[in-house]
Amino acid sequence: MTYVVRRIEPGEWRQLHALRLEALRDSPTAFGTTYADTAALSDEVRRQQAASNATSPTSATFIAATEYGRWVGMASSAPLEEVPGHAHIHGVYVAPAHRGQEAGLATRLMDVAIRWTRDNTDAAWLTLGVHEDNTRAQAFYRRIGFTETGKVVPYPLDPSMNLYIMGYEDFRRATTLPAHLDSSEGFDPSPSVSV
Repeated sequence: MTYVVRRIEPGEWRQLHALRLEALRDSPTAFGTTYADTAALSDEVRRQQAASNATSPTSATFIAATEYGRWVGMASSAPLEEVPGHAHIHGVYVAPAHRGQEAGLATRLMDVAIRWTRDNTDAAWLTLGVHEDNTRAQAFYRRIGFTETGKVVPYPLDPSMNLYIMGYEDFRRATTLPAHLDSSEGFDPSPSVSV
């Protein structure tokens, strides 16, 4: 199958919202929001989110569509305001019928998101969070170059569960680790691990 992977356009809020709801139905613990909360968003909020992710100089959402125009995957990138110097990949989803190494769709989405983040932000570190039970996603992210940072944070929807923070090793080669990321926070300060 042929896919198009591209950044969303400002007016595509309905398609983006439908794909987010599909993702939340399929993989509810893979995201930091619930289906009910997402479904309850007003059209104006949905429009603003899509417009921002289509036009922001530092945040973006990318989609994968079939040759017939059906949206079957997405990935987003944004700076982490609470962690200076970091960008974060989030909202990664590929519909079940389009998953697998044969299709390579998840890899293509991640490649586009990583490249765009590298080219459009000054972030030194690129991370993502993976639910502790999502071993399939953890294996995928390892396969494309993410490594465990040792950082674990509570899962927002159930603080008794954890998100493992993974970093993209080849995002940028920095000579020093930012001061807010020392080994006491669970990050390995060795130069071979970038988070």
